[in-house]
Amino acid sequence: MSSRMETKSYMVQMNGNGVCGKTTVNGKTLNENGVNRNGVHGNGVHHVNIKGALYPIKSKSRRQRWEVKPSEMANNTLNPIRAIVDGMKLTPNPEKPMIALSIGDPTVFGNLPTDGAVLQAMKDAIDSQKYNGYAPSVGYLQSRQAVANFYSCPEAPLEAEDVILTSGCSQAIDLAISVLCNPGDNILVPCPGFSLYKTLAVSMGIEVKLYNLLPEKSWEVDLQHMESLIDERTSCLIITNPSNPCGSVFNKKHLQEILKVASRHCVPILADEIYSDMVFPGCSSPSMASLSSDVPILSCGGLAKRWLVPGWRMGWILIHDRDDIFGTEIRQGLVKLSQRILGACSIVQGALEQILDSTPQSFYNNTIGFLKSNSEICFSELSSVPGLNPVMPSGAMYIMIGIDMDHFPDFKNDVDFTERLVTEQSVFCLPASAFEYPNFFRIVVTVPEEMMLEACARIREFCQSHYRPPSRDSNDLDQ
Repeated sequence: MSSRMETKSYMVQMNGNGVCGKTTVNGKTLNENGVNRNGVHGNGVHHVNIKGALYPIKSKSRRQRWEVKPSEMANNTLNPIRAIVDGMKLTPNPEKPMIALSIGDPTVFGNLPTDGAVLQAMKDAIDSQKYNGYAPSVGYLQSRQAVANFYSCPEAPLEAEDVILTSGCSQAIDLAISVLCNPGDNILVPCPGFSLYKTLAVSMGIEVKLYNLLPEKSWEVDLQHMESLIDERTSCLIITNPSNPCGSVFNKKHLQEILKVASRHCVPILADEIYSDMVFPGCSSPSMASLSSDVPILSCGGLAKRWLVPGWRMGWILIHDRDDIFGTEIRQGLVKLSQRILGACSIVQGALEQILDSTPQSFYNNTIGFLKSNSEICFSELSSVPGLNPVMPSGAMYIMIGIDMDHFPDFKNDVDFTERLVTEQSVFCLPASAFEYPNFFRIVVTVPEEMMLEACARIREFCQSHYRPPSRDSNDLDQ
C-alpha cells in the first residue's frame, strides 16, 4: 500500500515548518510556490511533482495538419547514373534483340559463373549450421584473419584487427568516408569515376572535388590538377585502381607519384581496390599500401568482381597504418560505425576462409583472359569506326569510348547519342555523363563474345548512318 502511495503525485509543497504556505488568487488557494491543487501555476503554467519537487511543463501548440517531410539527407541523396538513365527515353528497336552493355554485373548473361570451389564453400558453411546467428559487427575473427592472410605482404602486413567485414565494397566505402569526413569537409574524387562516392558524400554534407584523369595517358591522374584542389578541409583522397569506368591500371611509378602528393599534404587515401588483381597479362599494379611509407590507407575490396558473386554482398576494409597516424581513434570509429547496421552475411563469412584458400588460380586466369579478349575485340572493332575513339583498358571490366560530337550533329550530347543507339540498334551503353565526363560512353565487356561482336557491328552501322565528315569550308578555313 505504501509503495502505491509513493507513486502518486500530490501537489503539496511543505515549508520549513512542515506547514503548507497558502496564497489565494482569484478565489483559488495556491501554495507558497504559487501552484493550486490541480498543479496549475498562478500564471497558467502547468507543473508536475517528481519526488517532491515541482517542474514546469511548457505548453505545446497542437499541429493543425499532417506535414511529414523527407530528411535533408534523403533529399541530398542522388545517384547520378539513375538520374540520367531514368530520364532517358529507352525504346528498343522491336526488330533487334536488346544487348545491354551498361550493367556492371558479370553474372547477367550467365557466361561467367563463379568457380565450383566457391559454391562448395558456401554449401559447407550452410550445412555446418554454425553461421545462422548474428556475427560480430566487424565480422567473425576467423574470417577477418583469412582476409588478412590473403592480402598481407611484407611491405604491408595485416592482422585480423586490421580487417572489417562489410556488406559489399559499397558499405566499405560508406564506412571509410563516414569515419574520415565531417560535414563541410571535402574529398577528392576521380573524373571520370564511380558515382557512388558523390552519392554518399553529398548526402553527408561533404563537398566533392573532381580531379581529372587523362584519356590520352591511359587515364592516368592529372597530378597537378589533383594537388591544386587540396586545402585545409580536404579529409580524403579517393583512388580507384583498377578503374571503374575506365578499365585503367596505374603502374608502380604513377602510384608512387600519387602517394607523394598525399604525403606532402598529409591527406589519407581511400583506395577502392575492388578490382585488385583483375589486371590483364603484361600489366602489373601493386596495392597502394605496399608502396606507402607514411600515408595511411583504407583499402576497400570484396568478393563481388574477382570471384564473380556481387549479390553475395561480402566486402572489407583493410586498415593500413604503418606510422600509427590513424591510431586507435579511426579504428574505434570504424567499429562504432559498423555497429549501426550489422553488415556482411554470416553464411558468406563462414565460407570466406575456404573461398580464399580453395579457389584455383586457373579460375582467376580464365576470367582475366576472357575480359582481355573481349576488350581487344571491342577496341579493335570500334577503333576503325569514324567518330569513335576507344581507349584500350588494362584491367577491370570496362572500356571507355570517346565520341567526336562535332561529326554527329544529329545528337546534342552523349546522352542523346546513347539514347538513339537504343532506339535504332537496341544496344544500350552507359553515357559517361553519368560519371561526370561527357562525350564518352562506357561498355561492359563481360558479355559473351558473339554478343560483343554483334553489338560492335550495330554500333558501327549506327555511327555510319549519322557520321558527318568535316565540311570543305571548315578545311579551307583551317588552311
